[in-house]
Amino acid sequence: MNRPFRKRFDGVRLSPEAAERQGRVTRLAFEALRDSAKVVAFLNTEDADLGGRPIDLAVASPEGLATVERAIAELA
Repeated sequence: MNRPFRKRFDGVRLSPEAAERQGRVTRLAFEALRDSAKVVAFLNTEDADLGGRPIDLAVASPEGLATVERAIAELA
């Protein structure tokens, strides 16, 4: 069945591993900061010490996730 008015997602989809890392870092940030506005700001703001946006680093690799986890632990 053709659905001509349905919106298609044409962006890049995360791999299951990257999606798991994204969920993990988001959950850890929320547990540490307890305020959704602070969590969003932390994850999406460029951090010179980390070398990028924490959410991007965590999604990119297990090493990036570990780096962001350490940064979150220092915030708590």
